[in-house]
Amino acid sequence: MTTRFRQHSSHWGAFRARTTPGGGLEIEPFEGDPDPSALLRNIPSALSHPARLSRPLVRKGWLEDGPGPDARRGSDGYVTLDWDTALDLGARELQRLGASPALPVGPPLPGARVFGGSYGWASAGRFHHAQSQLHRFLNTAFGGYVASVDTYSTAAGSVILSMVWGDAMKLNRDHPYLDELAEQTELLIAFGGLPLRNTAVSGGGNSQHSARQALERAAERGAGFVSISPIADDMAALPGLVHLAPRPGTDVALMLGMAHRLHETGRADRAYLDRYTTGYDRFLPYLTGAADGIPKTPDWAAGICGVPAPDIAALADRAAASRTLVNVTYSLQRAENGEQPVWMALTLAAMLGQGAAPGAGFCYGLGSIGNVGKVRLDVPLPTLPQGRNGVGDFIPCARIAELLLHPGKSYSYKGERRRYADIRLVYWAGGNPFHHHQDLTRLAQAFARPDTIIVHDSVGTATARHADIVFPATITAEREDIGAGGNDPFLVAMEPLAPVQGEARDDYAIFAALADRIGCAPAFTEGLDTEGWLRRLYAPTQAALLARGSPAPDYDDFRQGMILPLPLNHADGAIRRFHADPDAHPLRTPSGRIEIFSARVAEAGLPGHPAWLPPAEWLGAPLASQHPFQLVANQPAGRLHSQLDFGAASRESKNDGREVARLNPDDAARLGVKAGDVIRIWNGRGAVLAAALPSAGIRAGVVQLATGAWYAPVHLPGVGKTCVNGNPNAVTSDRGASVLSQGCAGQLALVSVERFGGPIPDTVPHEEILPRGRPENGAA
Repeated sequence: MTTRFRQHSSHWGAFRARTTPGGGLEIEPFEGDPDPSALLRNIPSALSHPARLSRPLVRKGWLEDGPGPDARRGSDGYVTLDWDTALDLGARELQRLGASPALPVGPPLPGARVFGGSYGWASAGRFHHAQSQLHRFLNTAFGGYVASVDTYSTAAGSVILSMVWGDAMKLNRDHPYLDELAEQTELLIAFGGLPLRNTAVSGGGNSQHSARQALERAAERGAGFVSISPIADDMAALPGLVHLAPRPGTDVALMLGMAHRLHETGRADRAYLDRYTTGYDRFLPYLTGAADGIPKTPDWAAGICGVPAPDIAALADRAAASRTLVNVTYSLQRAENGEQPVWMALTLAAMLGQGAAPGAGFCYGLGSIGNVGKVRLDVPLPTLPQGRNGVGDFIPCARIAELLLHPGKSYSYKGERRRYADIRLVYWAGGNPFHHHQDLTRLAQAFARPDTIIVHDSVGTATARHADIVFPATITAEREDIGAGGNDPFLVAMEPLAPVQGEARDDYAIFAALADRIGCAPAFTEGLDTEGWLRRLYAPTQAALLARGSPAPDYDDFRQGMILPLPLNHADGAIRRFHADPDAHPLRTPSGRIEIFSARVAEAGLPGHPAWLPPAEWLGAPLASQHPFQLVANQPAGRLHSQLDFGAASRESKNDGREVARLNPDDAARLGVKAGDVIRIWNGRGAVLAAALPSAGIRAGVVQLATGAWYAPVHLPGVGKTCVNGNPNAVTSDRGASVLSQGCAGQLALVSVERFGGPIPDTVPHEEILPRGRPENGAA
């Protein structure tokens, strides 16, 4: 046990740490971080929490009855096995399903019946990146796997932008929005706000938290800010901040009202629209009402979104008179018809005609994740090669339950007709779908369908609870790695901070042992141990540094606790080049321009231009008469997704271990609810308990409950199955955002709310989500 500080990294920041005499962990944030994240305080609890897994577990029903669909998943018992026995069992099952060192040439490959699940948030390290490790293994052992595309966070938005703007993720990485906001923006219109809690994290690392400083610098210059969200603290309290609180899910109507005002007053920039966009004349009849008899005026918009018409008109006027940046967060598109607010925000920004001006135009995702808007890097980052996926089949990531429940069913994605595969094996490493997914009762039914589910996890999550074989994995604090994230300007030599817990093993070691039993170890490991791979991964970055004359220490020097600054690329990105010469530097769209009308979108079954499409679950829908509250299931402030929910920062956000739901004080008074009361939130999909907190910053008719509490369904007398820990995905809808993207629609749902009148059940501790069985006879 060391007492010296060691360097490490995480999705919420670089830091150094040392063990204390009592066996704890003392954390110090990276000294180069201007605004370190409080989420670092969650890390020490991960080392030896009772929820940690230390030996392999196998579900009793699977062990006794063999592979096959089984409704006992989620409620069955487990037995503890030694590693050799568990690995032998796993390898035999993989071989039964087709894993082999000599795969057939051409389709069908055995991987066509395998789903490789992982969501990539398991590690900031680039080698011990569970998603990459899993995919490399499945490509090696099965010749490929059924993959997933897009993300829960941004599928609808990234899909629509890929068709009408280009690669949204690349365009955002290429453009220094934060610097321009700080120095040149006069008015920021933030649809969804700009929640700093989301900027605390970024995949791979976020060693410089700079969003708060950018906002403060802009405020010092006298910039204006308008936050458009039903939740007031979705944006920091800046000088002169204007907060508009529309009904959730109605931002498109508000944007259309603004657009109509710009058109009506002659402030729509036709020169910009003619040079940089296509399809505006196809959109205009809809906007004016010539196409459907309904002019999309501020008065029309006010009747839908609940923001007064004069405020909508005034905002349009102010935007036209200022250097205005229109930003939309990922949260808006995590809903039914989630493509529309993103497309309409892009159209609104185009009508303002300021895309060529620094600090103005359109941005997607500022305030959604920490590294959006930073200056891009000028060297490549280390990445583990995953090999070739010969299967070629995929699903939109939020359609996992559909995949498992309905093999062979036809569905649409980006206008293409596809069919769900018949999945017999689900292999999950580095993710927790029982956090990310919606309608968790339905997901549990889906997880009963495959023959076998194998999970790697470091803690006993609800996903592990639904597995047949659980291999205990190490955590980043127990591993040596290289930390690196897109647009994060440092490469971190991650040192182990503590001994490995129990008998946990690295994902690489688990896959290497399985590959050895299957006979494909040479192809998977290429004869390299962990250090060999780290040296190989570091080499391309080092070579790029040398080529541009930047400091490029050799690997052994880098390994000595170094945080290596990476050079930045300040040259014009794709957005700036496009505006300088759209003919020479077209966007990656069919027209090369911003597409306000898209034939591809129309052919896929949606209107060919942005439009107000009322969702099934909003406060103006018929269903609202039955379930009159709009649930907003947003990102938590005290953790990243469900990770380290037992950590100090996460625990402090709870009430007696239960997740907190905020609602408007008038709604609370009407329901007879006071702070700390346990409330029941329910609809036809399920129910969840939460601790109430009346808050004036929540719009009337809205209840806000963050995601991330560990799913703990308990049958309560007279109520039925209820998540007592407060996971909102017990009630959210598992419908795709649209036929275009099939994205996650889990941000919003209609629910009923009442003060829970029965005996208050205890929450389920993290260590009791997955019960540990007794050792099997003969297990060491």
